[in-house]
Amino acid sequence: MKRFFVAAAFAAALGAVAPASAADLTETPVAASYDWSGVYIGANGGWGSSRSCWEGVFGSEGCHSATGGTAGAQIGYRWQRDNWVLGLEAQGDWADLKGSNDSTVFPIPFFTDRSRVKWYGLLTAQIGYSVSNALFYVKGGAAATGNHFDVYTGSAFPPPATLAGKTGDQTRWGGALGAGLEYGITPNWSLAVEYDHLFMPDETATFTTVPGGGLFSREKISQDVDLIGLHLNYHWNG
Repeated sequence: MKRFFVAAAFAAALGAVAPASAADLTETPVAASYDWSGVYIGANGGWGSSRSCWEGVFGSEGCHSATGGTAGAQIGYRWQRDNWVLGLEAQGDWADLKGSNDSTVFPIPFFTDRSRVKWYGLLTAQIGYSVSNALFYVKGGAAATGNHFDVYTGSAFPPPATLAGKTGDQTRWGGALGAGLEYGITPNWSLAVEYDHLFMPDETATFTTVPGGGLFSREKISQDVDLIGLHLNYHWNG
């Protein structure tokens, strides 16, 4: 009887330390991180504000913000190593940012300085950190804006305002800094929200006088642009 109990105990011990089966040794699969590497192309739309201050021969004429909508496209390429993502991107947008202010130097007959941003472009480098399907990134590089400036008179009283002086279209080159959050909806599609600030240099605009208008010559005009947009991208990484 004693031998029976010893054998039973020994068998139980062997069962407790029996080798695991092949199924038991199989590790639970871990979900792979989202793959941000490869070429992507997409469209974007949003809102912008361009802040301009005018300064003429007789001093400061005031400032205004030109605001409106934007829409365009972007194309880029990204490299991913572990959770870090590096990239290059080119973006071009149509814009309709308009604004004006009455001149503080010539309050009568209320000359109005007007500006419009018609388009902008960005060429930037990115660095980001990926947490599964989410990518947090910052970007910086070159920026260009397409602008038009003119001066109206008679804005504060009848008859309707008439064009007094105008410039041709003016292109400015400057710098850009931005940040964004992008989320992978599917392996190929992602959606991002992004903010960019454009640092544009002060430049002088030479105005031409139009028939019936006042006499204008040169104005130094500053410019900074703030942009916020929603970006939809398609990735070829698969």
